Amino acid sequence: MADIVRKRTKAPVTEQSILQYGKIPPQAVELEEVVLGAMMLEKDALANVIEILKAEVFYKEAHQHIFTAISHLFNSSQPVDILTVTNELKTMAKLDIAGGPYYIAQLTSKVASSANIEYHSRIILQKFIQRELIRISGEISTEAFEDTTDVFELLDKAERNLFDISETNLRRKYSSIQDILKEAIGEIEKAKEAGKNSDFATIGVPTGYTGLDRLTAGWQKSDLIILAGRPSMGKTAFVLSMARNAAIDYGIPVAIFSLEMSAIQLVLRLISMETELQSDSLRRGKLADYEWQQLNSRIKSLEEAHIFIDDTPALPIFELRAKARRLVAQHNIQMIIIDYLQLMSGTAETKGMREQEISGISRALKGLAKELSIPVIALSQLSREVEKRPGSKKPILSDLRESGAIEQDADLVLFIYRPEYYKIEEFEDNTPTAGLAEIIVAKHRNGQVGEVKLRFQKNIGRFTDYEDFKDVEEPAMQPNEAFYEPATKIVQSKINKKSAKKTDDPPVDVPF
Repeated sequence: MADIVRKRTKAPVTEQSILQYGKIPPQAVELEEVVLGAMMLEKDALANVIEILKAEVFYKEAHQHIFTAISHLFNSSQPVDILTVTNELKTMAKLDIAGGPYYIAQLTSKVASSANIEYHSRIILQKFIQRELIRISGEISTEAFEDTTDVFELLDKAERNLFDISETNLRRKYSSIQDILKEAIGEIEKAKEAGKNSDFATIGVPTGYTGLDRLTAGWQKSDLIILAGRPSMGKTAFVLSMARNAAIDYGIPVAIFSLEMSAIQLVLRLISMETELQSDSLRRGKLADYEWQQLNSRIKSLEEAHIFIDDTPALPIFELRAKARRLVAQHNIQMIIIDYLQLMSGTAETKGMREQEISGISRALKGLAKELSIPVIALSQLSREVEKRPGSKKPILSDLRESGAIEQDADLVLFIYRPEYYKIEEFEDNTPTAGLAEIIVAKHRNGQVGEVKLRFQKNIGRFTDYEDFKDVEEPAMQPNEAFYEPATKIVQSKINKKSAKKTDDPPVDVPF
């Protein structure tokens, strides 16, 4: 059970409240008595409030023990009345602390009806939440005065505790299948509208690439997407291209956490791909007059884009969570990109245990995606086993570096692969590999896997659609086909097994 609902007596809260505010803590003792009495009189009363109340929400310690005894009886399918509750308290050795048999009998005399028990229970819960807020604020205030306190850890603790209060106590009610069906049909209708002007629907955040959107329907809410590749494959260039497509072409706010490159370097890359001016010329400032005009005219789209960049090095996971929450709240961020996962730092408990640290970071990123209900894209490195493997250098799931937890937590795992880097000159169908990349969807929890070709313009660091994709024929979907059978034909490319030029030393080829 969460820390905020651990068993506590009223004394610390009372003393703290009186000392700091000159007031007693928020409470509703009379309602606590009525609710407990109603539970022992009518068997349906307990079922109505068992999901709202816990022993910890009661202000009086005696009431906490009485509710615990009632819960034990309910969970073991035993009848709940004055006698059984009294006997259960005896078994627990808590009868005297709970006030004795006379006090328990008195509780039932205060009940006129259990008709409003749910409403009364919610008031009791509200008073508990108020007390918790007082407790948390007091603890934060005390720690903030300590010189040894890490201010960022304290900030994360405050945000986490406040979030835990709402998650633990303000639970959503269950929904009937009828209500969920209406929502599901609504999503299907949205997909239909989204696909009116094309042969497929994008219902998530679009990538801007026809083949990838056809395969994934866009990045979906709450998904953790891992994009992995060996160094120099163009991982950063690819996610920047996607960020540019989402922010400029679709008006979707995007946040980028760059742990490897500075914000200026990332923006220079975005300028290069948007203006189609070579990165080297931009860095040196050697532009012809017409190129300056080209720069000034095309940069306007970037000025209006909702792209937010944080280049804090060695960003701790708790700090990333805090920043992400604020960005979503203040700027309605709908996609987060992290470059890259292995450069993040975990908690103090996992320092020196790299695999556990990466596992914790991976789980935290999945939790963040679910909490904020937006897609989170995290870049990841691959192990050197890819380079040692003879023949094809295509990455596989076991190549993910440092932790198998990354594969388990991710909803999608994508690899970026450029055979040209390994001096493989032709695909199996004799298509030249020059200037081409493959995005390999190796894991897709809610859909199909496949491979998508893209063109890579190395001089400006930009990925674009593969020009032959328009010519792919769409096979008809048969009624008896499997649910996940692709309705579109995904371009899949395989390395020529008989490639004449193989080398164990890949050439130096660093994409911008």
